[in-house]
Amino acid sequence: MELNNNKILVTGTAGFIGYHLVERLFETGADIVGLDVINDYYDINLKYDRLSSHGIDKRSLKSGVKVPSTKHSNYAFMQLDFTQHDDVVAFIIEEKFDYVVNLAAQAGVRHSITNPRDYTKNNIDGFLSILEGCRHAKVKHLIYASTSSVYGLNTEMPLSEKQPTSHPISLYAATKKANEMMAHSYSHLFNLPTTGLRFFTVYGPWGRPDMALFLFAKAMLNDEPINIFNHGNMIRDFTYVDDIVESILRLIPKPTKPNSNWNTDSPDIPTSSAPYQVLNIGNGSPVPLMKYIEAIEEALGKKGTYNMMGMQPGDVTATHADTSSLENYVKFKPDTSITVGVAKFIAWFRAYYNM
Repeated sequence: MELNNNKILVTGTAGFIGYHLVERLFETGADIVGLDVINDYYDINLKYDRLSSHGIDKRSLKSGVKVPSTKHSNYAFMQLDFTQHDDVVAFIIEEKFDYVVNLAAQAGVRHSITNPRDYTKNNIDGFLSILEGCRHAKVKHLIYASTSSVYGLNTEMPLSEKQPTSHPISLYAATKKANEMMAHSYSHLFNLPTTGLRFFTVYGPWGRPDMALFLFAKAMLNDEPINIFNHGNMIRDFTYVDDIVESILRLIPKPTKPNSNWNTDSPDIPTSSAPYQVLNIGNGSPVPLMKYIEAIEEALGKKGTYNMMGMQPGDVTATHADTSSLENYVKFKPDTSITVGVAKFIAWFRAYYNM
């Protein structure tokens, strides 16, 4: 594997996607370090359980101290607040990482409406710490999580990286758009190869409790009605987490190069004359929300009851990823069906919560 004997930093490893990425990286022979602040945005015990499955005991955690895994000799974890700028920068420089995958962020569209400072602090200030560390350490490739939410008011489907993203409709999306612009400036100024990943509605085992699949499954098993927004008239490009991880694994050892055909008179939006790019990662096969709910009902073996509601602030009616750039770059197309993906989530959910 191309990552053998490389040193990789993954941030957000107590989180959903970070957990799964580390799980796969164990197989590569890479030396892996995970970072996470472990905040209480959602059930902190779920975060500790993710860490525990990788051999990190919460009782051994102390801020700023690297803890070796008891299960994997090539893994260690450190609890660290990314807004502690000098500490983060110094750590990245001292560890001499080859690659950095930044998945740490304050997530959630709804939370950003009522708690905006959580987003500027974690997603802007925290990302600056990562950028500064990477440029001083001369990291070979920085990959970072963006979001499909940056497309905002765009309604032309499928959503392509070539579309403008100047009209986000939540602060969460605005901070992720800012990350893309910050990354470009560092790619341009310091020749730092960066790749931003616009994730489309990621789901799967060990997922976040504030996401629809988690909420729906829990309500159905407790014989409670599920809240369905916009009266079910929603379409989403649901993307199974394993497809996200496979994409990242293929991208890590392929640092972005400048677009030799980039033209300042007619700029190609997702690339640059600098080593910079943004890529969609989605299934590419959008599904109506009610069909997704049917897949949950089938996996659970029971019918839900519905509480039809209006549209939520900051939400969009449809997402559909154009993934042709990803496919061309790493020769991989996410394709896990919702039938398969939802069934795997429900199996994990039932086992984890003993339901």
